[in-house]
Amino acid sequence: MATSTKPSIESAGEAARPNRPASRIDWRKTAKLGFIGGLTTVFIVAIGMLEAFDRRILIAPILSLGYLAVGWVPFGSGYMASKQDVVEGAIDSQSAISKLLAGALTGGITALFLWLLAVAVDAWDMRGIFVKLSPGVVELLTFGRGLGSALAILVGGSLLLGALGGGASMLSERARRGLFGALSWVFVVAILQVVVNDLNGWFRTHLYDINGGLTVPGAMVVAGGAGFVAYRFAGAVGRTRARLHSGEATVPSRYRIVLGVVLVVLALALPAFLGTIVNELLANVGLFLLMGLGLNIVVGYAGLLDLGYVAFFAVGAYTTAVLTSPISPRFKPMLTVDFLAAGGWIVLGVVVLAAIVAGILVGTPVIRMRGDYLAIVTLGFGEIVRILFLSDWLSPTFGGAQGVRQIPAAKLDVLDVTITGINPKSIFYIVMVFVAIAIYVSWRLSKSRIGRAWAAMREDESVAAAMGIDTVRAKLLAFVAGAILASFGGMIFAIKVGSVFPNSFELLVSIIVLVVVIVGGMGNIPGVIVGALVLIGVLGGPTQPGVLAEFAEFKLLIYGAILVYMMLQRPEGLLPSVRRSRELHQEEFLQDAWIVSTQVADETAEATR
Repeated sequence: MATSTKPSIESAGEAARPNRPASRIDWRKTAKLGFIGGLTTVFIVAIGMLEAFDRRILIAPILSLGYLAVGWVPFGSGYMASKQDVVEGAIDSQSAISKLLAGALTGGITALFLWLLAVAVDAWDMRGIFVKLSPGVVELLTFGRGLGSALAILVGGSLLLGALGGGASMLSERARRGLFGALSWVFVVAILQVVVNDLNGWFRTHLYDINGGLTVPGAMVVAGGAGFVAYRFAGAVGRTRARLHSGEATVPSRYRIVLGVVLVVLALALPAFLGTIVNELLANVGLFLLMGLGLNIVVGYAGLLDLGYVAFFAVGAYTTAVLTSPISPRFKPMLTVDFLAAGGWIVLGVVVLAAIVAGILVGTPVIRMRGDYLAIVTLGFGEIVRILFLSDWLSPTFGGAQGVRQIPAAKLDVLDVTITGINPKSIFYIVMVFVAIAIYVSWRLSKSRIGRAWAAMREDESVAAAMGIDTVRAKLLAFVAGAILASFGGMIFAIKVGSVFPNSFELLVSIIVLVVVIVGGMGNIPGVIVGALVLIGVLGGPTQPGVLAEFAEFKLLIYGAILVYMMLQRPEGLLPSVRRSRELHQEEFLQDAWIVSTQVADETAEATR
């Protein structure tokens, strides 16, 4: 008798079970992320970010920067708790309800930490240890409604934010890009209120609230527009960048010329529409961009980690001060920085000469050093230069701690133009001229014989030397080229401020310029521009404010966090060069090439059977 081969209902269910999403929550992961999220929010509140940022309104009257600094944590924790890395072709094993519950629970755990912190601060005076935990923090955490109501508000709000994070993890990649694009642009437009208002008064009345921040309809308009663009063109930038990196596509030279002309016109026209504050911000961005371009030659092109770069900046500033100030301690040539007269060119020539000498003096002793040793020694040289300017030995020439004051403004007498720090627009224009020179020089150097020698030396110095490259000459040229560009920045800095002091040239300047180069993209000129705009424009320099003046107290913390994140997640920077990106991801490229070659071999073998 023949037996039936029809599967039973039970066996069919067993077969389908592996493909069905399971309705279970990864409790361990949820608890872990909730615990980390809770500690993160407590840290943010304990260092005073909530109270300091609360004065900055993003969306009036419902959201301040302080609550955003705390509120993103349950949303992000919920997103991470619900997100699963699924192999292509496999099915996500977690159901939608499980994802929402996991996100909500993570947010709820985070909120409990905040509520317990509010209870502790309300019960005990903890300002002996955490000076920022004042009664004002309790008011903010409890929304002025008492601890009982705060528990319901905090937990309820965090459950909702966590669930929204979990919901975001279920969206398609395209929809998720649209959502995050909308949220990001609302934040950017809100913090750039002072810039946007300067450009056109229409925005001030239709987009922003009179007390600061976007209006709710304004935020919805920005979110809708930005979300649509991000959704419509999702992945376009990444695909274009991937094609450029793979060599499948190139940007035609005519497009580059058009882009360059547009940028020049913008640089000339923009200051006329902006106010004093924004022009001051742009002038500071330009100064750090000029130094970043110089350091990019040393670090990005030649691969020499220089932590004493501020020394060249100081040399340019002090040389200008000594040559122009009427109260210079020893020499009083009292020249005027007039670039249309002989005096200005003499000052510029002496500044360049001093930078060349400084570059050789710093570069020669470290010529045989690499990596960490080079960084430590150059750091020491940077401090030595600052201490020399501060010392009693050189005080008869450079003024010691008193510095050199009364540095006159630069002039263009023929055009009746005065370039001074009280007119940020004039400083911005002169900075842009030197930035344009620095960009052209950097670009030409990268395409030249010495640029190729730097690239070879950066990838492997021993191999480069074995191939006949004079590494000593290449290193010295890198130090000298970087020193000249930094000295230009020092000269403009002296003209802008009107006085120079040793404490203006501390190690922190070198660190921040290095962060600008790393975050933007080492070895890539557009990357350095983006890094300067994002970091100096938004956060500010060591003593210069940025768009977010509230960040001044936490500037170094944020710089450090950004640097750690970039090193771990995106070491090539925001806008990397093709060559640099390939160097950093060489193993991945080799692995991809091996997989492709294996597939081709398999297909060939299959076809021949």
